[in-house]
Amino acid sequence: MAGPLDSAHAITKLPCQDLDRARRFYRDRLGLEAVEEREGGLRYVCGTTEFHLFLSSGAASGTSTQIGFEVDDLDQVMADLRTRGLRFEAVDVPGFKVEGDIVTVPSNYPSKGHGERGAFFRDSEGNLLALGQATR
Repeated sequence: MAGPLDSAHAITKLPCQDLDRARRFYRDRLGLEAVEEREGGLRYVCGTTEFHLFLSSGAASGTSTQIGFEVDDLDQVMADLRTRGLRFEAVDVPGFKVEGDIVTVPSNYPSKGHGERGAFFRDSEGNLLALGQATR
């Protein structure tokens, strides 16, 4: 039986305290331009998905991934982002294989492959973001 949200378009919303600072981070570090800007937020489109940054006096805890970007070649994307000045988070995840900045997640994790390789970084507002590549 179909549910009322089966055909909905899910959108991630990320809090930010300074829209100008966030705009510069997403443009300069990630190469993304907002497709829409309003007084209280920015809207970004990535492929067929989108996310919004909204002005907030609150802050995300940054203790768990708030948005993930699925990529085909994790190593290449990380190299490109490093040339833009992005710094990846060192992680220590018990039970997961960690090599440098890359975590290999076993097959029991929701992913489009048999597992996932991933890397984490924070945006200018403290939101924890991730890159992920399904392992085949």
